[in-house]
Amino acid sequence: MKALAILGSTGSIGRQTLQVVESLPERFRVVALAAGANLEELAGQIGRHRPELVSVRDAGKAAELRELLGRSSGDPNYSPDIQHGREGLLSVATHPDAAVVVSAAVGVVGLEATYAAVRAGKQVALSNKEVLVAAGELVMAAAKAKGVELLPVDSEHNAIHQCLRAGRHSEVRRLILTASGGPFRRTPLAQMAQATPEQALAHPNWRMGKRITIDSATLVNKGFEVIEARWLFGMSSNRIDVVIHPQSTIHSMVEYVDGSILAQLGPTDMRMPIRYALTYPEREGSNGVALDWKALRRLDFEKVPPRKFPCLRLARRALEEGGAQTCALNAADEVAVEAFLERRLPFSGIAQVIERVLDLMPKVELGSIDDVLAADGEARRLAGHEIDAHGESFASARARASAINRVQ
Repeated sequence: MKALAILGSTGSIGRQTLQVVESLPERFRVVALAAGANLEELAGQIGRHRPELVSVRDAGKAAELRELLGRSSGDPNYSPDIQHGREGLLSVATHPDAAVVVSAAVGVVGLEATYAAVRAGKQVALSNKEVLVAAGELVMAAAKAKGVELLPVDSEHNAIHQCLRAGRHSEVRRLILTASGGPFRRTPLAQMAQATPEQALAHPNWRMGKRITIDSATLVNKGFEVIEARWLFGMSSNRIDVVIHPQSTIHSMVEYVDGSILAQLGPTDMRMPIRYALTYPEREGSNGVALDWKALRRLDFEKVPPRKFPCLRLARRALEEGGAQTCALNAADEVAVEAFLERRLPFSGIAQVIERVLDLMPKVELGSIDDVLAADGEARRLAGHEIDAHGESFASARARASAINRVQ
């Protein structure tokens, strides 16, 4: 039986991971869970899986969880070790019994813990994009040194991982990542600049967290995936392409040197790639997760319009420049997306803030996780400054437009 530790257990990927575990009770046991502040959800997970170790966001949440478990526990002989904060997250990631660590904690908060898991020799099922976007070179070097494989949970990289099993690395011509095109695939460029958060959050195919949904609307998520693919699969960026595929049925493709293209198809259900990563190199039955062939009428493909989606170009630029630039890309995007959701920045301002931060960011190499965290902090500072300046300009323009409308 394989022992699991899960970083981000109450998030979308964490909850679906536990659904997979519960469908295969003879294959897995959960020894450690890390979550943020959703204590009700976490308490239910603890009751079902009885982990040895649990970590939450801070000391206050840890005290609340102890009280909650004390009221609801039906077994006086069971009491998990409850920790909190950075040290608690690291303890979960390096739990001595865990063979696999599921990295699903959102944001840079999960980076240090995932790196620690790799250095501890754990196999990592990777969902957290920031790990490879911000620190890909460091993490992959540690994985190589420890003989650890990072198994991608994201549907696109999971699909490529499956397709690559058909041939040798030297036989691959290129990787092809598919993108849905998001909610603005058919929206004219002029209208996109004034898009509202509600419009940007209306993803046509997936139900995800707010940041990843906005990232899908700007297509910066595909830029992140190009960076991840570069590190996961050892491919240069000029051999990684992106194509819009609105049905999201083909999750990604691999083209071999003989012209053959292998594509992985599946439903828009994250339990499938999670199951693949957890059971690799074996495969388990899908428990009803299957593609509905009767509903499949067509498969469309389109080029990415570069003027509509400048964030993809910026991500490639950051990857080519290297060093702290990809870390800055991620940090600037996170800050800009938050400002957009709070209506302090227009939709078009997200790309503008990212580009400005890449221009201003010191071009330095990253030799340690501390360097990564320092670069992340500097990029966030720069992004905040740019948003304040852009926000004032945007507010002035909006006020002028409102005044004109009143006069008319």
